[in-house]
Amino acid sequence: MATILAVDDSPSMRKMVSFTLKEAGHRVLTAENGEQGLELAKAEKADLVLTDINMPTMDGISLVKALRALPGYEHVPILVLTTESGANKKLEGKAAGATGWLVKPFNPEKLLEVVAKVLD
Repeated sequence: MATILAVDDSPSMRKMVSFTLKEAGHRVLTAENGEQGLELAKAEKADLVLTDINMPTMDGISLVKALRALPGYEHVPILVLTTESGANKKLEGKAAGATGWLVKPFNPEKLLEVVAKVLD
């Protein structure tokens, strides 16, 4: 299974995402902001990154841009999991290099379906 980096400033959201992905057999690394997520990504290569948008220290859009600049992360799927559903934010995420967009609250089955699709 895949190594997935989940970045979200909400402890409960990190727990829910982590639980859902681990139940499906994935290995999950977690970070509470973009800066931590970027450091983890540099230390250990993830097969997929899930990130929130609104976080302290470094937001999700900045994280996506920073990840895309890292060697080895040019083609790693990056999914945004956020409460933001506006078209402009989605366009901003896509322009930064995000692969897909999921709106919170998430459905565990849908999350696993999208994860499987982008990892394929």
